[in-house]
Amino acid sequence: RQAQAVCVPAIHLHMTAATMQVSQKDFEKAQEQLKLLKKDPGNETKLKLYALFKQATEGPCTSPKPGMLDFVKKAKWDAWNSLGNLSQDNARQKYTELVSSLLSAESAAQKEDASPEEGRHDGYETIIVTTKNNITKIMFNRPDRKNAINHKMYREIIKALEEAGKDDSTIAVLTGNGDYYSSGNDLNNFTNVQPGEMKKMASDGAALLKEFVGHFIDFPKPLIAVVNGPAIGICVTVLGLCDIVYASDRATFHSPFSQLGQSPEGCSSYLFPKIMGLAKANEMLLFNKKLTAAEACAQGLVTEVFPERTFQKEVWARLEAYASLPKNSLAVSKQLLRSTEKEKLHEVNSKECEVLQERWISDECINAIVSFFQKKSKL
Repeated sequence: RQAQAVCVPAIHLHMTAATMQVSQKDFEKAQEQLKLLKKDPGNETKLKLYALFKQATEGPCTSPKPGMLDFVKKAKWDAWNSLGNLSQDNARQKYTELVSSLLSAESAAQKEDASPEEGRHDGYETIIVTTKNNITKIMFNRPDRKNAINHKMYREIIKALEEAGKDDSTIAVLTGNGDYYSSGNDLNNFTNVQPGEMKKMASDGAALLKEFVGHFIDFPKPLIAVVNGPAIGICVTVLGLCDIVYASDRATFHSPFSQLGQSPEGCSSYLFPKIMGLAKANEMLLFNKKLTAAEACAQGLVTEVFPERTFQKEVWARLEAYASLPKNSLAVSKQLLRSTEKEKLHEVNSKECEVLQERWISDECINAIVSFFQKKSKL
């Protein structure tokens, strides 16, 4: 379950001789403007803002390095420390520019929202849900986080699947906004957790995951994944529960469970050996092998691969043709194909979540996640 999480890459700052330095008044104004943001800019951006503010007001980092398990303080320390000897004037400049860019981006997004896409469903923040031409499209919409799935996004996808299962659409489609399909479970889900809260985090996380996967198992209509880019972790494993998987030739498929001290989920421990054979499934689920789109297609995980340049056009033309077929006939036929496996899949889902709950509180898993953050912070 890998994601690009609260890792803090070194912040590369470029200044030119022509850059005008901002005044203290501009810097203070930027601090006030930051409070006007309505949408959370994400942890990585907040860490950059924190680091630049500390550098602008106090200079280079001189604080002692926090302990490895104090994820939040360590992430802040790493962000500040990565600025090195950047001058306070330049830090004020960068802080002010970053706040300005955030405000501009939010303003542009608000203008776009004022003219909503036809058939767009209200009430979602991390996904975009639309219904058009008998197709309900669920698009992962955290492109700045490579569509990593946080707790809110899990719940919104569950809600979207429930609604899509009951609406008038013929088929439902999952896809991603931006360059990634999804980078999987957001490892921010594991941060900000105090040692005494680990068991509750693991229990709550396992319950949410079980409900999430259960909605894929029980989805009553044809469910099609349109994999527009790299796919990692949970969004790969649930592909086995989709009825068709179309992929761009730039997509990749990676489930690095053992690398993160974790174990398979999404019913992949049962379905992947059935789909691709035990030996190939072992390479992927035990030894973290990343598959190209062509390899995933050859092994049966992907239905068909399309060239990136024609991917969207070809796939959506085909999906619109599918959506014109008799709706009830498709639903009944899917149930015939899937009904004999449902009980088994729910049993597998329960067992996988039970094992994962144990893994998440293990020293091995915690150490693996800490190691992941360390490597990312050095990039």
